[in-house]
Amino acid sequence: MSKTSILVVEDERITAKSIAKQLNGLGYEVTGLASTGEEAIMLSTENKPDLILMDIHLGSGMDGVEAAEVIRDRFRIPVVFLTAHSDGTTLQRAKLTEPFGYILKPFEERELHTVIEIGLYKSRMENQILEQKQWLAATLVSIGDGVIATDENGRVRFMNPVAERLTEWTESDGLGKDARDLFHILDEMTRKPVPDPICMVLMTGSPTILPKGTILIGKAGTELPIDDSAAPILDMNGKVKGVVLVFRSTAEYNRIEEQLRYAQKMEGIGQLASGIVHDFNNILAAVMWASELLLTDKYDPKQRHELAQSIQDAGRQGITLTRQILAFLRKQTPTVCALNLNTIVQDITPLVKSLLGASIDLMVELPPNPILMAADPSEILQVVLNLAANARDAMPHGGQLNIVTTKVELSEETICLPAGVKPGQYAQLSISDTGCGMPDEVLTHIFDPLFTTKGIEKGTGLGLSTVYDIIKRRGAHIHVSSKLGEGTIFHVYFPAIDKPATQTIDHDILSMPEGHETVLLVEDNDLLRKTITMVLRQHGYNVLEAANGSMGVVIAENHQGPIQLVIADINLPKLSGLQMIERLIVLKPGLRMLFMSGGYEDVLGQQGVTSSKADFLQKPFDIATLTQKVREILDRE
Repeated sequence: MSKTSILVVEDERITAKSIAKQLNGLGYEVTGLASTGEEAIMLSTENKPDLILMDIHLGSGMDGVEAAEVIRDRFRIPVVFLTAHSDGTTLQRAKLTEPFGYILKPFEERELHTVIEIGLYKSRMENQILEQKQWLAATLVSIGDGVIATDENGRVRFMNPVAERLTEWTESDGLGKDARDLFHILDEMTRKPVPDPICMVLMTGSPTILPKGTILIGKAGTELPIDDSAAPILDMNGKVKGVVLVFRSTAEYNRIEEQLRYAQKMEGIGQLASGIVHDFNNILAAVMWASELLLTDKYDPKQRHELAQSIQDAGRQGITLTRQILAFLRKQTPTVCALNLNTIVQDITPLVKSLLGASIDLMVELPPNPILMAADPSEILQVVLNLAANARDAMPHGGQLNIVTTKVELSEETICLPAGVKPGQYAQLSISDTGCGMPDEVLTHIFDPLFTTKGIEKGTGLGLSTVYDIIKRRGAHIHVSSKLGEGTIFHVYFPAIDKPATQTIDHDILSMPEGHETVLLVEDNDLLRKTITMVLRQHGYNVLEAANGSMGVVIAENHQGPIQLVIADINLPKLSGLQMIERLIVLKPGLRMLFMSGGYEDVLGQQGVTSSKADFLQKPFDIATLTQKVREILDRE
């Protein structure tokens, strides 16, 4: 073990040698003798001693206090002062250099030994604390989450680089400010302030977390979805001395979560596929047979009308089925509106039947009175289909699925309310099966992401997790009970509302207005283009036809008169609908447009066109919808 090395700084040569002799006798190694402050700095640079014994009053040049200050700043070598003077002024100056001890001349060997060992011990402790602080600082700087630490008044004492990036505040600008000035958070849906986690921790002394759907508003106005946790900083007596806030951006997590949800939707479509094909084959068969019969001369006008009505009914069944599938698949922000739960369940019953197959009986029980709630129709479809799919898998040899709706009053008297469920009126959706049931150990995990009891190639396990997410987003609650061999029942409770649901329009009784304007129709499907042309001409319009975008531009260029409206599919060969319109607007300023598409994506939004800038019809649509929309566009001021 190497000896402790000590530098002696003393301008009295005899005294310096005497001190050196004492140090050697105590087992220390003397690395040098210096008589001036400048010499002390030089020897400290060369030898890096473990400790310096420094006389305060030296000869010419800088004194011991000045030399100690330089040595402390450059090398952090502990200094013990030697002095024969203990006046207040000298001691006050010496304190500024943070010395590790004092010893008054003359001193005894034992006294010298004690002061040196205490100084060395203090130095080791200080270095350990410094290393821990540096390690902690490096950890906080390197951590992938934002970290903000405050004092007991909620004022910022520390910010790491991630916190600087997320809040758009620098630590130098934020130090000493109220943390709420830097950490401005809102609810993404309501745009109302979220309870400040730092204030909550300071008031309660307990950790807290942000609610889901919280966004952070940066200094420059940037909005960022985040989650966080806040915890108290306690002193040795358990008193709250501040708060540490750890937060992160959830933008990437949300993107991945959305991809998982979409994957689950695609899995649902895969489960529906055979049933959908069966239903569409039935629809197409009805259309083909009725059409073939119409082409014969064997039927009187009344019978021919009935056949035409059969074709129309089959077409509407196809429209309903298609739109439900599109709503299920569409990637878009949920549109929450007032709905009648009974109507939604009734509309999606054909899809549920397709999903279940022939071996499972479907029983639907709906009360006569409306049950009103606020939700997105596609989300309700997704909830029902996912629950039905799980029930189907629990009945591999057949059985019965029951769907029942009712309006219920939840209160502490009628039911033991789970945490977070408020008393009041609820729209209850119950889905039960006669399947194999689930044990308790499975029930506790059924809403966990990716949890599944199915085989590797039989699903992602996202279904019930998606159901749970949808239900929580709508302020609803789900309860499940199951017994092995006796089946499973899910009760979903949506907060009921009093606002009437939006009335649907019966297109059979709509008047079909006529016009006289010139319409350019651009559609690449020959059958559909001819049919729309016939409809518009029957209603008085002059129709110009084009099979692709380039042809549409040519026809418009060659047409001598005005063109009041362009009806175009968005996805056209040669020139897309949007590209064609851009050229036509130059040729015909003030031209009005109506886009069509049979796709399920937000094709307008993907190409930078908002719904407020363009009219749109989702295929398939009926004659009344088309004629009403055309007249509405042309009659606008």
